[in-house]
Amino acid sequence: MEIANLRNEYRLAELTKKTLLSDPFLQFEKWMEEAVKAELREPTAMVLSTADKAGAPSARTVLLKIYDREGFVFFTNYQSRKSREIGENPQVALLFPWLDLERQVIVMGTAERVSTAESMKYFASRPRGSQLGAWSSAQSSAISSRKLLQMQFEKMKEKFMHGEIPLPDFWGGYRVTPHRFEFWQGRPNRLHDRFEFVREAGGEWKIDRLAP
Repeated sequence: MEIANLRNEYRLAELTKKTLLSDPFLQFEKWMEEAVKAELREPTAMVLSTADKAGAPSARTVLLKIYDREGFVFFTNYQSRKSREIGENPQVALLFPWLDLERQVIVMGTAERVSTAESMKYFASRPRGSQLGAWSSAQSSAISSRKLLQMQFEKMKEKFMHGEIPLPDFWGGYRVTPHRFEFWQGRPNRLHDRFEFVREAGGEWKIDRLAP
């Protein structure tokens, strides 16, 4: 299949210094609200990029569950590859690919575990099947078959048949505290609008337009 000539011209919107909000958290919230309103599939999906202590990168898609001025929170198994790499190198990147809006947002920052109380609160809000799934999967470990995974799920289902399902001690959240944002809006002729926010020593945000 020839893919070199597959291309689209981006014409939906523009991003200017005048329309850009001076606070990156507010700008993110505005674009997130517009992504949800546009009924994009999985608007909270973000590509999480990590690297191990040797600098070898890896990436995967996770779901954003909380965002506020403290940062961006996702939840995972603490024994997973992403967690091992964060333990070795807490510098991470998040990418929100809102392609149908011809937009993307990049967030770079430092990841650290949230409190057990925060993890418990979110875990309690999950559907029961998702709670059981957390107990059933040794995330990122090799398994011989899906049947084995399903058997473990049934075992956990029986174990926690009565009452609430407790938070696994190997499961919880990470908060990414940002030090850099980039807001990208596709434009015609590949002359895209890109604005970068970088946190300075005093806590203020320095804003620059970047060449596409």
